[in-house]
Amino acid sequence: MEKRFFVYMLQCKDDTFYIGYTTDLERRVEEHNTSPKGAKYTRGRRPVKLAYHVACDTRSDAMKKEAQLKRLSRLQKEMLVDRLDSTLESEEDL
Repeated sequence: MEKRFFVYMLQCKDDTFYIGYTTDLERRVEEHNTSPKGAKYTRGRRPVKLAYHVACDTRSDAMKKEAQLKRLSRLQKEMLVDRLDSTLESEEDL
């Protein structure tokens, strides 16, 4: 079985964003919320919630996507999250 990588964006309690990548999205979000293995940045900003994620086929692709997301302005990150929320709300109406 081929390993999948996920690039994710968390929204922290103080409304800041944290971006990273992992092979196990559910475990990693849990670590950010409860474990000392969570990033130092998020440990002081708990709870965090998953705001956005995308699957990538390779670690290299995930790292490129992570860098791309980190270069976005705060407004662009908010627009990405809002667009995702709008899409999910539209699908609920089906």
